[in-house]
Amino acid sequence: MALSKLYNEVFPFIVIIATEAILVGVNVIYKAATLKGLSYYALIVYSYSISSIILLFPLCYVLKRSRGLPPFKASIFFKILVIGVLGFAAELCGVQGMQYASPTLSSTLSILVPILTFILSVLFRMEKLALRSKSTQAKIFGTVLSIIGALFVVLYKGHIIFSNSNSLQLPTTDSPISLSSPRNWVIGGSLLVVQYLLLSIILIIQGILNTCLSTLVYAWAVRLKGALYVSIFKPASIVIAATLSVIFLGDSLYVGTVFGAMILSFGLYAVIWGKAKEEELSEEIDEGRTDHLPNSKTPLLQGSKVKDNSEIMYTNCP
Repeated sequence: MALSKLYNEVFPFIVIIATEAILVGVNVIYKAATLKGLSYYALIVYSYSISSIILLFPLCYVLKRSRGLPPFKASIFFKILVIGVLGFAAELCGVQGMQYASPTLSSTLSILVPILTFILSVLFRMEKLALRSKSTQAKIFGTVLSIIGALFVVLYKGHIIFSNSNSLQLPTTDSPISLSSPRNWVIGGSLLVVQYLLLSIILIIQGILNTCLSTLVYAWAVRLKGALYVSIFKPASIVIAATLSVIFLGDSLYVGTVFGAMILSFGLYAVIWGKAKEEELSEEIDEGRTDHLPNSKTPLLQGSKVKDNSEIMYTNCP
């Protein structure tokens, strides 16, 4: 009983927080490396090379397919090529955006990924909207709220809430980029938005989530605790990023970032809530259909009647 409670309650909490901390820590390392003169082009090559050696190759032996590989087609090769180009462009925009802005802004704007994915799904008709449904209204409201929050974060900095002049950051007087410049802040925020837009496009092309380690963790947590539980921890990355950035990079925490993050978080919760309600309704409909299907004890003639009724019902649906 104790082990079951530990696995269902404590372990997901620790794993999700650790995953968020690792992702934010990587962004802080990116920022620190570029501040000390490392080219972000070289940084991207190093990061992809190391992740391939440490993560990708071992997973090829751990996650074995029960079936053979699908036949090679030109369309599959084209999709892989497009995803690779978009992934590199997204990584480039992200690193360059953090050079102009900060890891805190990057973590804040990362909330846009599910929002942008929802917008693209609607545009490509992968998701249908029932405007009279409360779940659809919640998703639309959350999307608009998230976009307002993103604009607030990017376009408005406001007063400094907290800064650390005794950070471990090395002096970078020769750097042409000044974080105190509102123009550079807008440029950095815009590049980060482009990064997460490209990531959303990649999700649409794939049709499934990325197979990176963080996504595997989130998928496991969603199956165990639900999507709403996982989304609650997303703003934790903002707190972690702000703390690490202030301590190790000497970045300042601005009023605009805090209020924008709050607006983005409420928008994300609205979208997740709407999606969860939509899935609950879909499951109830599926269960209702299953209950009306004939079982092995139902007479053959009665089962045929139920089948005919169901066919009429679906035929009359628009």
